[in-house]
Amino acid sequence: MELYLRMKAQKEEILQLREKISEACIKELQLLNEKHVSERKYSDLRMALDQRQKDAITSALAELAHRKDDLEENIKLAHDLKDAEDERYIFTSSMLGLLAEYGIRPHAINASTICNNVKRLYDQLQWKIITSHASIVEIDSMLGNQIANGSSNKDHRPFSVSNGQPQTSTVPNGLYTDDTYLREYYLGPSSGMPRFVQDQNMVDMKGTMPVKMQQFPNNYEGELSSTINKGVEELTAPMTGAEFHLPTTDEEHGSSISEGVLLPSIEDFQIIGEAKPGNTLQACGFPVRGTSLCIFQWVRHLQNGTRQYIEGATVPDYVVTADDVDKIIAVECIPIDDSGRQGELVRLFANDQKKITCDADMKREIDTHISVGRASFDVLFWNDSTNDWKPSTFILKRSSFQIKINGTADVFIEEKYSADLSIMIPPGLSTQFVLTCVHGTYPFSTYEDVRMRDTLVLTMRNFQSKALDDKRKGKA
Repeated sequence: MELYLRMKAQKEEILQLREKISEACIKELQLLNEKHVSERKYSDLRMALDQRQKDAITSALAELAHRKDDLEENIKLAHDLKDAEDERYIFTSSMLGLLAEYGIRPHAINASTICNNVKRLYDQLQWKIITSHASIVEIDSMLGNQIANGSSNKDHRPFSVSNGQPQTSTVPNGLYTDDTYLREYYLGPSSGMPRFVQDQNMVDMKGTMPVKMQQFPNNYEGELSSTINKGVEELTAPMTGAEFHLPTTDEEHGSSISEGVLLPSIEDFQIIGEAKPGNTLQACGFPVRGTSLCIFQWVRHLQNGTRQYIEGATVPDYVVTADDVDKIIAVECIPIDDSGRQGELVRLFANDQKKITCDADMKREIDTHISVGRASFDVLFWNDSTNDWKPSTFILKRSSFQIKINGTADVFIEEKYSADLSIMIPPGLSTQFVLTCVHGTYPFSTYEDVRMRDTLVLTMRNFQSKALDDKRKGKA
């Protein structure tokens, strides 16, 4: 009986185990189905993810191509902007040099100020032309009266334009000034010719010239009248560079020999002043043989033997700048008389034909900056957006430079030295310089301190030269 009960209990246990096994199989099948469904979903998600990745890669490639086009366009625009800035600098420097020749110095460097000053200069010159025309008409009338009154006079005595009496001292200032002004305007700068510069003291110096050079023969009346009338007609007519011609030196010699008249000249031509950066040199001399005008041109003689005409340096006074260091400079002068005859060119070298060098203090300061590897200068930065000068700090280092606007912690410009970097000095007595870098072109001023401007420029050029040499040695 006991065995029967055991057997029955075991059979029930076996049935229960079989039921559990059946339930487990069913669950296993359900899990397998769920696994297959999950694998299918995972496969679909993987395919969708791959497609998304392909789309993302395609989009990224398209974006990179678009960015490449944008970068190329930006580089092209940057080059165009640099060219435009260079043209703007050249134009601005030329206009400032033109205004400086007439003693006009704008208080600010912007289009409005320069245009207003040029318009004012144009109005002044136009008024001078009008007054010159009136004076010429009056002179022509006076000469006509002199011819009528002196036709019966057979003596070949000198005459005075004002009253017909013998002239023994100076030519009347009105005649000299108007005639000279007309000829200066007519013989203006052409393609390869520096402009005329009239010495303000020439009228006073005329009184010290020999009497025979200031007297006019009677037969000069008609020549002067016809010359003035011809000059007026040519002044009002359009003129090209090919039409402008001054007699050459050989032609002048030939005409002087045939006529027995000596050519205009300058005696005791000399340069006054010490040829150091920041100093002013003055070319001067004594005009002889009827010299009334002089063409001045300052020239740099480079190490390769070539000559470089200094832009805007067409007056007797010249301010030595950092651009002249390690170069030889000279001044050329062509004397011209009232008849427009040209004398021989006179050339004189400054500093005994030696290279221009810095003075001892400036050289010591530059050497100190280079040895330390750092220099700082307080300058003024021209802000185009606000049209005013902003106090700034110009910091020079061995391999780079930076510019900070005072009062702010931001660095306005920070850049390493490159071959594209340039720092230029405008002509004339100016404390400004123009920096051209990757970011653009920026004018600066050094608080009316020419010496500091030249020190900054020379120090920066030394750092730039050494940095470029180190780069070339590194590549080699």
